[in-house]
Amino acid sequence: MSLTRFTLRQIETFVCVAELQSFGGAAQRLGLTPQAVSQLVAEFEGLLGFRLFDRTTRRVTLSSAGRDFLASAETLLRYARAAESAADDVRNRAAGVVRIGAPLVLASTALPAAIRQYQAKRPKVVIRVRDLAVDALVDAVEAGDVDLAVGPDRRVGDSVCREVLFHSQWVLWCARTHPLARRRVLRWSDLRNIPLVAAGRDHEHSVAQMRLSTPEGERVTPVDVVDNISTALGIAAHGLAATLAPAYVGALATSFDLVMKRVEDPETMRSVCLYQSATRPLSPAVSGFAEFLGPWLNAWSTEAWHASPTASKPRTNEQARIRVN
Repeated sequence: MSLTRFTLRQIETFVCVAELQSFGGAAQRLGLTPQAVSQLVAEFEGLLGFRLFDRTTRRVTLSSAGRDFLASAETLLRYARAAESAADDVRNRAAGVVRIGAPLVLASTALPAAIRQYQAKRPKVVIRVRDLAVDALVDAVEAGDVDLAVGPDRRVGDSVCREVLFHSQWVLWCARTHPLARRRVLRWSDLRNIPLVAAGRDHEHSVAQMRLSTPEGERVTPVDVVDNISTALGIAAHGLAATLAPAYVGALATSFDLVMKRVEDPETMRSVCLYQSATRPLSPAVSGFAEFLGPWLNAWSTEAWHASPTASKPRTNEQARIRVN
C-alpha cells in the first residue's frame, strides 16, 4: 500500500475519535461535521483493509485491529506535528544553521558576543564561526563554504553582495612605555623613523596604500610583516615595535595593555563589510542573523572605540580622511 494513499487528516481524525470515543466529539474538536468525520474514518478503513471501530447506536469503541493500529497512528501523528513545528521555526527564523566567516579579531571577539545575544532570543539557531584570512572571505562566500562573511572591504564580483557595516580609523597601537605613548595626537611624519610591524598581507597592503596617500616626506614603511595580528600586538606589547591597525582591533589590543594613538592629516579609514551570496537565496535563519548582525556590529565598533585607552572621538571633517579598501 502506497504511503501517499492516506492522509494526515484521516489519521488525525482516527486518533481523535479513538480518544473521545465519539464521532460528534471529534467533529467538534476538529471543526468538522459528524458526517465528515464518519466519511474520513470510512475512507481510512477502506484504505487500510480493516475496521477501526465497533459502532452501536450508543457508543463507539476501538475494534481489535483498531487497538493494534492506534499506537502506530499516534506515533506518525506525533512526528508530523513535530515536523510542522520545525517548519514553523525555520519559517520564523527561530531554527536553522548559520555558517559565518571572519578574520581573527572579529571571529574571536565580536562574533561570539553577537552570537550569545542572538541565541538568547533564538536558541534553536546554530551559528558556526570559521576564522578565515581576510583575502579568503569573498571566495568562501562565493564557493558556498560559508553563508555570510564579515571583514575588511574587498572587491567582489557579480556572485557576491557586499554591504558596508561600519568604518574604523587606522590607528597606532603601542606599549605604554613607547616614546609616542604620551603624545596626544600623531601625524604620519611622526612615524617615519619608528619601527613598525604589519600584520598579514592585508595590513601590509593597507600600509602601502597609506604611504601612497601621504606626502613623500611623511610615508612610513613597516620593518617587519607577520601573519597574525596577535603576533604584531605581542611584539608591540614588549616595546619592540608599534603596529598600525584599525581601531576595532582594540577589542583584542587592550588585553596586551596597549594604548591607541590617533594618526591625523589625513585620518585613514577601514571599511568593514558583510558579504553574502548574490546567486543563492539565504535561508530564513541566515537572513535573520544577517539583519541582526549589521546594527549590532555598528554599535560594537562604536563601543570598542570609546573603550580603547587614550581614545578620543574621530573628527567630523570628512576632508581630512581617506578610506583604505
